[in-house]
Amino acid sequence: MTDDPPNLSRSVEDYLKAIYSLTERGDSASTSNIAEGLAIQPASVSGMVKRLAEAGFVEHVPYRGVRLTAEGTREALRIVRRHRILETYLSARLGYSWDDVHDEAERLEHAASDDLIDRMAAALEDPQHDPHGAPIPTRGGDVEATNYASLAEVGEGERVEIRAVRDDDAERLRFLEARGLVPRVQLTVETRDPFEGPVTVRVTGKGEEAQTLGMDLARRIYVAPAGRRKAGGGEVP
Repeated sequence: MTDDPPNLSRSVEDYLKAIYSLTERGDSASTSNIAEGLAIQPASVSGMVKRLAEAGFVEHVPYRGVRLTAEGTREALRIVRRHRILETYLSARLGYSWDDVHDEAERLEHAASDDLIDRMAAALEDPQHDPHGAPIPTRGGDVEATNYASLAEVGEGERVEIRAVRDDDAERLRFLEARGLVPRVQLTVETRDPFEGPVTVRVTGKGEEAQTLGMDLARRIYVAPAGRRKAGGGEVP
C-alpha cells in the first residue's frame, strides 16, 4: 500500500470491501452473498464482478464465486484501513458511540485521502483494532489474522473471550453493549439448545445472571479461547 492509489470509483471500493469482508469471515463471495452485503439485487452484481475481473481485482473460483487477487486485496485493505481508522477516530476523539461510527465512516471513507488517514492514525498512536475489535491494516498492507470462531460454534462449558463483533447493525450493537458483551470480555457458554436454538452465556467473574442469545446474534460475535492476562499485556494459556 505504499504506491500511489488508483482512482477507484465509490462503487468499486464498496465491492472490493464487501468481497474482502466475506472472505475474511470465511464465507464464499458468491453473487448472492455480495448482493446481500451491499443490499442490492443479485442481477446487478454480475456485471460489476466481470469489470473487476477484467481490471485484475478478482478472479472466479469454481463453486465459490470470486476471490480477490493480490492487487484486489491490496486495494481492499486500503479501503478497510480507511474505514477502521475513521471509526476509531470518531469514537476516540469525537465521542461517537460504537453503534454510530460504522455509518458515519461509510460516508467518509470514500472522500478521505490516505494522507488524512495516516495523520489520524498517528494522532491515535497507530491503533491496532477499531472500536468493534476488528484489526486495522497497517500502511504497508499487513493485517492481523482473524480466524476466530463465532460464538455460535462454541461448545458447552467452554470459556472464551470476545475479540470482535460485526459492526453493520446499530441496533444489535446497542443490545450487546447494554449487556456488557463487548471485545475483551470473557464468557462461559453454559448451554446450547439443539437445532439452531439459542446459546446461554455468563460473563466470567462478575456474578451476573446468565444471558440467552439467539443464533443469529451469536454468529455476529467472534471469540477466541480465553487466556489469563499477563501483567504487561498479552495472555498466557
